[in-house]
Amino acid sequence: MDPLILAVIGCAAMMGLIFLHVPIGVSMALVGVVGFAHVVGWGPALSLLASEPASAMGSLDLAVIPLFMLMGSLAAASGLATDVYVMANALFGHRRGGLAITTVAASAGFGAICGSGVATTATFGRVAMPEMLARGYHAGLASGAVAAGGTLGIIVPPSAMMILYSVLTEQSVLQLFTAAIIPALMAVVFYAIAVQLAVLRNPGAAPRSDKLPIRERLGAIAQAWGVILLAVVVLGGIYSGIFTVNEAAAIGVVIAFLFALLRRRLDRATFLRVMAEASGSTAMIYIMVFGATIFSYFISVTGGASFIVGVISQASVDPLVVIFGILLLYIILGAFFDEVAAMVITLPFVIPVIQGLGYDLVWWGIINVVVIGIGMITPPIGINVMLLNSMYRDIKITTIYRGIVPFLVADLLRLAILVMFPALTLWLPRIMG
Repeated sequence: MDPLILAVIGCAAMMGLIFLHVPIGVSMALVGVVGFAHVVGWGPALSLLASEPASAMGSLDLAVIPLFMLMGSLAAASGLATDVYVMANALFGHRRGGLAITTVAASAGFGAICGSGVATTATFGRVAMPEMLARGYHAGLASGAVAAGGTLGIIVPPSAMMILYSVLTEQSVLQLFTAAIIPALMAVVFYAIAVQLAVLRNPGAAPRSDKLPIRERLGAIAQAWGVILLAVVVLGGIYSGIFTVNEAAAIGVVIAFLFALLRRRLDRATFLRVMAEASGSTAMIYIMVFGATIFSYFISVTGGASFIVGVISQASVDPLVVIFGILLLYIILGAFFDEVAAMVITLPFVIPVIQGLGYDLVWWGIINVVVIGIGMITPPIGINVMLLNSMYRDIKITTIYRGIVPFLVADLLRLAILVMFPALTLWLPRIMG
């Protein structure tokens, strides 16, 4: 059989298994081993099935993911998410639409100690949604702010998605974290503008709340000292070069654990739940990495990726047209798959194309994360929207989708700017590296 035809059949088989609810990592590994065996032989294929998981399990770069997962779970359990929300509310809550802006700002702050988009959405679905609904916010604006704010969990460093991308593409995770700073700040600003425009269009959607006295505002900021300390130690240690990423993650886990312990939030049941959450997320990511690496070998040996690169290079198509075509694919995939799945499924095909077009892989890593975040709030699925709908059954899903629209427009505008002006992403890594 022609290897390219085999690659097409393999991709179709993988997607078929996924839609039959076979776990994504298992689907990729199964198709990868069978396809690789068909081309090379069963001996090398079975050897691949053993060597790749062993290599991933021994990777120090990948080991940082469970640490950040555990840090995020401990931070949520210790009440640090509530602290950062109270602080943001004290600063922005008195403005019209202030609670929605507060939710966005607090999501960004929590993203700096969490690293997961779904976890950020779930956390502020519990912390912020009741506050906004109790103060008369329209359910659409409230849920839109929470769902969109949740996407900041994967773009604000440190991000599990960026760590995963760095491992799969062999890029520097520190450069990725540095490159994400400006796009993350843009996201917060663009979302705040989106809230203001939504409120101008419908003032009744966000009643104005009373401005807190200066003493209470300073008290709220002081109450959030734990979040500030954790973010400063982890991010400051990484960017200053005092800690490696692994060391910073380990220290962050210890600090988050101590906060949970000293605040008496860590009883036996909570500890077991935190460990189960972190272990479950880590196992899912590792299985996907196993499957993605094995599937990559299969695609490589069939020449599928090289064929795609060759077709694109021979066609007289502007590189930006190709980039925007790939981004459209990611938005569609992000609407159906979670952020990790959308990345690992596509990287074997997309990375050779990006390299062939001459683009920087650090820049593409940030674009990749941004566009997958957009997919997380894009109809007809959008995993963040589905999560909120499951948490608040009394809010219609159509209401949530309408609330998402201003944030989705802001996201698409931000994505277009980052694609058209790569220097916005690459400037900081170049001056700091």
